[in-house]
Amino acid sequence: MQTLDVISVNLWQTVISLLNLVLLFLLVKKFLFKPVMKVLEQRQKEIDDRYSEADEANAEAQQSRKNWEEKLAGADAEADAILQTAAENARRRGDKLVAEARGEADSIIRMAQNEAKLERQMAAAGIKREIVEVSGALAQKLLEREINQQDHRTLIDSFIEEIGDENG
Repeated sequence: MQTLDVISVNLWQTVISLLNLVLLFLLVKKFLFKPVMKVLEQRQKEIDDRYSEADEANAEAQQSRKNWEEKLAGADAEADAILQTAAENARRRGDKLVAEARGEADSIIRMAQNEAKLERQMAAAGIKREIVEVSGALAQKLLEREINQQDHRTLIDSFIEEIGDENG
């Protein structure tokens, strides 16, 4: 019979244990569950706040990125405009330099033509002077000797040949 006492269930002890369990549950619920739930809610709120801050920061970063891309595009367009202006200025300056060089070349050509014309005039004056000298020499020779018709033609032909040799 002793074995039955060990296996037997004491009803009062079971009820007291159950009451103890319910009391412990109510105490834990009142003093531990609600504060733990409050802490968990607070932490969840902090996490949500951090996520919203991160989303705002991401949105600001995207806006900044968009602004910088627009500024960069504007800078690229401005750089292209500056390069185009510089190229246009260089082209105009090159055209101006070419025009000045052409004008200077034309001036040099005119000067050369004037010098050539002057040289021709001086050469013509020299030829006239030589003709006068030769004519004078011819007249002197004619006066020194008496010439006939044949001699006269020979002298004139030789005179013309001498003038042609000196000019040629």
